Amino acid sequence: MLTSRQKHCLQGMGISLWQSRPAGDLSSAAVMAKEVQTAYTDQQDSFEHITTATQSTPADLQPDHNPKQPAKTYDLSNWTGLTQSIEDCQNCTLAQSCTRKVPGKGYQEADLMIIGEAPGHEEDLQGRPFVGRAGQVLDKMLMAIEIDPQQVYVTNILKCRPPQNRDPQTHEVHACSSFLKAQIDLVNPKVIFSVGRISAQNLLQDTSPVGRLRGEQYHLPGTDIPLLVTYHPAYLLRNPIEKAKVWEDLKKLRRLIEHAAD
Repeated sequence: MLTSRQKHCLQGMGISLWQSRPAGDLSSAAVMAKEVQTAYTDQQDSFEHITTATQSTPADLQPDHNPKQPAKTYDLSNWTGLTQSIEDCQNCTLAQSCTRKVPGKGYQEADLMIIGEAPGHEEDLQGRPFVGRAGQVLDKMLMAIEIDPQQVYVTNILKCRPPQNRDPQTHEVHACSSFLKAQIDLVNPKVIFSVGRISAQNLLQDTSPVGRLRGEQYHLPGTDIPLLVTYHPAYLLRNPIEKAKVWEDLKKLRRLIEHAAD
């Protein structure tokens, strides 16, 4: 059976348990999505851009009409140099429009690395990813499968907030790509969990919607690191009915991490 901690986390995510499960059966399908009871106000959603119905081409696959060349050479060989390089970066105009850079947070030797898309309003103010309502949902998702959020490394495709939370542009993704690669190299995770359309499409170089990408196991291109895809936590705030699918993704994530640890 689920522990009381897991039940609490699932309840916090809005997932109701409809029947008992045999002890230890983490993989059984025993959850269903809760009926939508609360409509969240669009303007309050700090990750507004990931919930649009239109599936646009990921930034890396779009024609680059405004390429930006790095203004300097950065030291990306260690965490101190990487963090300072992100703070100093002026590779695109987002450096001037954002309030703070948002490098990443968490355990720098984590088995699990979570990659979102871009900072939202609260992240832009605090300089840390996933600190708003979506971050609270992400923490509950992890705790539901008994993973300590403090033992995970979390970052985004972009390190600066795009104005009005619009989709990242090609040159912006390109400007941050070396930083993300360095983070992956330094963490050297056993598993990557990609959350949201922008993250999944750019990491996998695939224009398919998240609904088609989730449910399958991939490898980060050019590496042997397993990669799973799921919906962004902010998307779940607007679409609680999809939480049942995310619960299946989380169970698969847990099994993959356990297998990678063997």
